[in-house]
Amino acid sequence: MMLTRISVSLSLATMLLFSALPFGTTTSAAQYDLLIKNGSIIDGSGQPGYTSDLAVKGDRIVRIGNLKNAKATRVIDAAGLVVAPGFIDMLGQSESYVLIDNRAMSKVMMGVTTEITGEGESIAPVNDRLIKEQEDFNRRYNLTVDWRTLDQYFRRLEKQGIGVNMGTFVGATQVRAYVIGFDNRPPTPSELEQMKQLVTEAMKDGALGLSTSLQYVPARFAKTEEIIELASVARQHGGIYATHQRSEANALDESLAEVFEIARRARIPVEIWHLKTAYQKNWGRMPEVLEKIRKARAQGLDITADVYPYIAGSTALSACLPPWALEGGTDKMLGRLRDPQMRERLKKEISNDSREWENIYLGSGGASGVLIGSVITRDLEWTQGKRVSEIATEQKKEPLDAVIDLILADHGQTGAIYFMMSEADLRAAMTAPFVSFCTDSGARATDGPLAGAKSHPRGWGSYPRILGRYVRDEHLLTLEQAIQKMTGMPATRVGLRDRGFLREGMFADITVFDPKSVIDRATFEVSNQYPTGVHFVIVNGQISVDGGQRTSALAGRPLRGPGYKK
Repeated sequence: MMLTRISVSLSLATMLLFSALPFGTTTSAAQYDLLIKNGSIIDGSGQPGYTSDLAVKGDRIVRIGNLKNAKATRVIDAAGLVVAPGFIDMLGQSESYVLIDNRAMSKVMMGVTTEITGEGESIAPVNDRLIKEQEDFNRRYNLTVDWRTLDQYFRRLEKQGIGVNMGTFVGATQVRAYVIGFDNRPPTPSELEQMKQLVTEAMKDGALGLSTSLQYVPARFAKTEEIIELASVARQHGGIYATHQRSEANALDESLAEVFEIARRARIPVEIWHLKTAYQKNWGRMPEVLEKIRKARAQGLDITADVYPYIAGSTALSACLPPWALEGGTDKMLGRLRDPQMRERLKKEISNDSREWENIYLGSGGASGVLIGSVITRDLEWTQGKRVSEIATEQKKEPLDAVIDLILADHGQTGAIYFMMSEADLRAAMTAPFVSFCTDSGARATDGPLAGAKSHPRGWGSYPRILGRYVRDEHLLTLEQAIQKMTGMPATRVGLRDRGFLREGMFADITVFDPKSVIDRATFEVSNQYPTGVHFVIVNGQISVDGGQRTSALAGRPLRGPGYKK
């Protein structure tokens, strides 16, 4: 009698378990956790795709081949779909955003499984001076800075969970501001040694290399020799050098020469972030720039680059100001803007072209070429998605007065979008064999704490836009070429040896999309829209997008670089 009761109980339990499992699930003798069948596998190497099955166990890809008789806890039929490695964002900006909303929604929903970040101003190291510079942002989003080193930041990510894998560079800007602040002067010998020690510590904590953002203050104050010293330290720990170069416009030739000099003298591989030939007078120069890079590569320099698939860039609205106005940090900048004489001087300088600094306002065609993306002050949210020319008209102000007043009202925290590139130059860069892809944008969401702010559409749709517009519709690239630039190339560049390809033994970062329907939906005016056609996204073996819907998975991990010491 006891045996019968036990048998009945087990049968009921089995029935209940089976009824709770999702469609496509196999229960008997499961060999694998996940089985993706009948998909067109494009493995990230650039080689032609092929139809096959792929099996995942734990966080790894364990089998690729004919798995017709295999059993798995979850089976996905990918017939008619492309199975690719998870997309790798060669430059994202999510290091703070994932602390505010750890889902990394806009990245995961477009198939990104790994983000590389840390453009000059990295998340660490930080001290009280740097925390104060970010106090308006931190206050708006209730963000507590409870880390000081990169290792402590990574530990926070591990504790809270993240939607994507995150790797970061240590910023030369960061260590300069940490040691000497925002002044326009070279470091003393002892200060330079302290900066080099901070780079060493960050590399041992897992930084991927050294980065710069030389167009901006205070990075602009660093001389080439200073950067070579810091880059040499990163190279000693196996890192590379990534740069937003000193000029993307008027002084582009000199800027490229500096990039090549740093590569040569520091003996370090270099990635040029978001390569562009900006401002209308430089349009058409991209083939010339690419040829300079080709020649440098032929001479033995290891130079690569990346781009995002849009003709507008994005940075702070305060980037409209000349460097002297930004020197010393936010408080000093705001003080200058409040001074009537300084204000008139600024308006005059911004209205005239110069080779001495990147006049991004004039280079974008003035007020009509600048669109407000995000603000920190809630009372200013009405300006988001509007051109400066529109705002000036509504306020009955001269455009530059509207710019300066907005910077003041938002404490220098306003993000702006600048229409400054040409489609022909973008296409030329996209097809170059040494150019990969990035978003240059942080992860946001249509709900939650980040939903109130708008941003550049590149943070919502870059990869679906490439796959839909430039691959399917315009045949600028083959599907295999595009996916290689999204996966294998960036993984290889930053030393992610077990990601970026679909191979047995690699981590199971996988994106499954419909090549016939994949496309971006975000626009400059209405950016906060997820793309269509991305059906499944798997991060470290866990399904993060299931049938086009975000799951609750937070399977991302910090990715530590080659110099990491436990």
